[in-house]
Amino acid sequence: MEACILIDKDHQNIKKGNLYLSVLASSSKGNAILISDASTSILVDAGLSGKQIEQRLESVGFAPENLDAILVSHEHSDHILGVGVLSRRYKLPVYISTKTLTTASKQLGKLHSKYLFECGKRFTIGKLDIHPFSVSHDAKDPACFTIKQNGLKIGIATDLGLSTSVVREHLKGCNILVLEANHDPVMLEEGPYPWPLKQRITSRTGHLSNEDTKKLLEEIKHDGLTHVILAHLSEINNTPEKASSTVNKALETNSHTKLIVAS
Repeated sequence: MEACILIDKDHQNIKKGNLYLSVLASSSKGNAILISDASTSILVDAGLSGKQIEQRLESVGFAPENLDAILVSHEHSDHILGVGVLSRRYKLPVYISTKTLTTASKQLGKLHSKYLFECGKRFTIGKLDIHPFSVSHDAKDPACFTIKQNGLKIGIATDLGLSTSVVREHLKGCNILVLEANHDPVMLEEGPYPWPLKQRITSRTGHLSNEDTKKLLEEIKHDGLTHVILAHLSEINNTPEKASSTVNKALETNSHTKLIVAS
């Protein structure tokens, strides 16, 4: 298996074998991840405007017209804001669950084409083997994904709410993990958010804390795990330093695993 090559100063773009991953955006303001191999390129979510997504793709040397599809996790606006316009502009199929499509239809508008998936059932986009699985976030049918190609496995798990046995089982054996580390509990408790929002974030349908993510990683880490990217950090209730220092405790025996915080 080829070693990872970090190819930008922020270490958010990873090339491993013939798989390339770039975190284009990761926060409550917008989320998008580019995954590409030699023949297929997809966006996992597109939660910024179409123009912003185009600019961020170009900033990592990728032409938007070379995209092949958009994969949607759930209907919250920070994950679908640019989906409709990109689908129409570049004639991209959108892979989405039935309930998510129904809930988000007005915001998405007309799509060039769509393919409906069900959590728990694998499907392919080009040579990428996609396996969506259910999570307990507060959306109609939220999904996270594992993506396999040529023996490599990427896990994308944000907006989790709760680390269930289903989540842990699907994320086992990943070479690269994109994991939510949303908040520091003390910062959230003492911060400016209204109490109902604080309750939502810490509920089983909200977001994982740094400590939650550390515990999840302790259960699924293995010798083949080379990169962990911490994603969906709150700008109000977390800091990259707090997230990395807490989660890194899970990797003390995995010195070869690189821990990265997505901006």
